[in-house]
Amino acid sequence: MVQGPLLFLILLLGVGFIVLATAKFKLHPFLSLLIAAFGVGIAAGLPLSEVVKAINEGFGGLMAYIGIVIVAGTVIGKILEKSGAALRMAEVVLRIVGEKRPQLAMSLIGAIVSIPVFCDSAYVIMASLKKSLAHRAGVPLASMSIALATGLYATHTLVPPTPGPIAAAGNIGASGYLGTIILIGLVVSVPVMAVGYLWAIKVASTIKIKGEDEVVYSYEEVVREFGQLPSAAKAFTPIFLPIILIGIGSVISYLQYTGGIAEFLLFLGTPVVALLIGVFAAFPLLPAWNEETLTGWIGEGLKDAAIILLLTGAGGAFGSVIKATPVAGLIQDFAAGESLHGAFILLIPFFVAAALKTAQGSSTAALVITSALVAPMLAEAGITGAVPLALVVMAIGAGAMAVSHVNDSYFWVVTQFSGLKVTDAYKAHTMATLMQGIVAILVTMLLWFVLV
Repeated sequence: MVQGPLLFLILLLGVGFIVLATAKFKLHPFLSLLIAAFGVGIAAGLPLSEVVKAINEGFGGLMAYIGIVIVAGTVIGKILEKSGAALRMAEVVLRIVGEKRPQLAMSLIGAIVSIPVFCDSAYVIMASLKKSLAHRAGVPLASMSIALATGLYATHTLVPPTPGPIAAAGNIGASGYLGTIILIGLVVSVPVMAVGYLWAIKVASTIKIKGEDEVVYSYEEVVREFGQLPSAAKAFTPIFLPIILIGIGSVISYLQYTGGIAEFLLFLGTPVVALLIGVFAAFPLLPAWNEETLTGWIGEGLKDAAIILLLTGAGGAFGSVIKATPVAGLIQDFAAGESLHGAFILLIPFFVAAALKTAQGSSTAALVITSALVAPMLAEAGITGAVPLALVVMAIGAGAMAVSHVNDSYFWVVTQFSGLKVTDAYKAHTMATLMQGIVAILVTMLLWFVLV
């Protein structure tokens, strides 16, 4: 079996292949990850049967932990999108924050909606509402666009049940600590959202979008296609009920309560059970219980989840191969050595994720690949337990924010649905995501000093 620095070269070539194949040749990350997994295993000298075994176990093992969770979260997001519940949440937040602070309202709306709904879909859902509020409040459309975009982005890579952070948690063995990850993710996302908001009002507000004063979008026109919007309670329940259940389960587990009630609450707080309850809590949002909704809408959610499941499983396979080779030991030695200590070790997953995000565009892919790469080093570096592992997920998520540019589908969604020129989008959106990533890692390191 190959030993020494040559193993690092093999690993770098594997990662380089993933980046080149996805960014340059537009090969789907699923195939890129599988090919890289086979390539790294064979090049490292693993027996061929061991390569196949590692890939199968890595793929299937990760699905066993988080597969249903990802599916349930995606179905919840689809129902919120199709039923108009996302718009109801937007209306409630706007009423609380006040129309005199429309950018803050859009940031908060984005941060809430993006917990279960993908950035791209959520931005499309909110695009017309954003234009209506910008016109009504008399603020630049670019400012509202970036406030919404950065608000959505703040929770997208940090707060489960968004699939990316769930996948990262599964890869590093932290799937049992989702309650802690949600709590810390919410804490980190607050300053991340704040810097996006400040960028929106200080920088994006100086940008003029052609034609923004020519069309008037009324709120009534925005919601007309949904008919009667659901109540606020119905809209928020599918998001907050699973989070509350997971949080209660985490507290009981941490305090080591025993007894029948404690066991039942632990059962309800299991992520797979909590998210399935969230799915059923979303059923009252359905305008009718018929084939169109119970089969059609849920089917659309399953289709969206399929891509994430395959990508996540392939990332698990890649990580499993790495663990089976001496590369894992070299990474562990590096992490446990004199190079980085304490909170500074979080810079390793941050920079790896940032490089992958910037090179190939997908935050989810960056989360999956990076978590698979760094998983072998964590135990040797002494990073175990709920809080340290949650902070590793935050570091990976921070890197997966920086930066969103032309190879990121979200970049094009923001530009196309806001009317921004590409050069202006670099100034407003891309630089904002860079600032968000930097703030996220700094806050994560600060939490490490305080909590670990």
